[in-house]
Amino acid sequence: MPKVGMEPQRRAEVINATLVCISRHGIDGMTLDKVAEYADCSKGVVTYYFKNKDNLIIEALKSFLAYYGLKIGSQIQLTMTPEAMIDVTLRNILPPYSEKARGALNVSNQEGAEKMFISYEDQGKLFLHFFSKAILDPRLQEVLSAGYKEDMKGIARIFDHGNILGNMKVDDSNSAAYGLLAMVVGLSFFRVANIQPMSGEDNRYICEDYVNKLTGGS
Repeated sequence: MPKVGMEPQRRAEVINATLVCISRHGIDGMTLDKVAEYADCSKGVVTYYFKNKDNLIIEALKSFLAYYGLKIGSQIQLTMTPEAMIDVTLRNILPPYSEKARGALNVSNQEGAEKMFISYEDQGKLFLHFFSKAILDPRLQEVLSAGYKEDMKGIARIFDHGNILGNMKVDDSNSAAYGLLAMVVGLSFFRVANIQPMSGEDNRYICEDYVNKLTGGS
């Protein structure tokens, strides 16, 4: 059993280690022993918190999805324009290729959201591993569905805010949010598969063009 007071930190370390392990070895290649090695703890600590591999995968996916909301929420200010809010959202869910890795994978906000980080390479790999596993696992499908529905609600609220201010003209905010998030997921898969746009540009420009049409930008 972990020392008293160390529980939140140890739990976060195990989740981070699990995501690193999945990114490098895939879900099928991830084992409790490997997670313990990455987390620098015993296998007993891992099973103390998560009982078994299936529970650990589910909790890791929840933390992975929650990461985006926490990062975006920490960077959006009420004084921002709706366009700036969307830009913050896109920079987190589909970072530019030009952004360099700034540290180890970390989805815990114990030290503040500014310390949270997932490289775009890891983001793409984790998307792919979790989605491919979810095809045959209803529990993971449920987690993905709940997480993305919350993301779509947040994006739709920004579009509604833009409509109210007159900065945007979005006829159906929910459909627009669905479309934008679907683009992000698809473009993330293309990054993993190294399928580049014919123009040679960073493929996130496709999302930017979509938003520009909603805002009347060029």
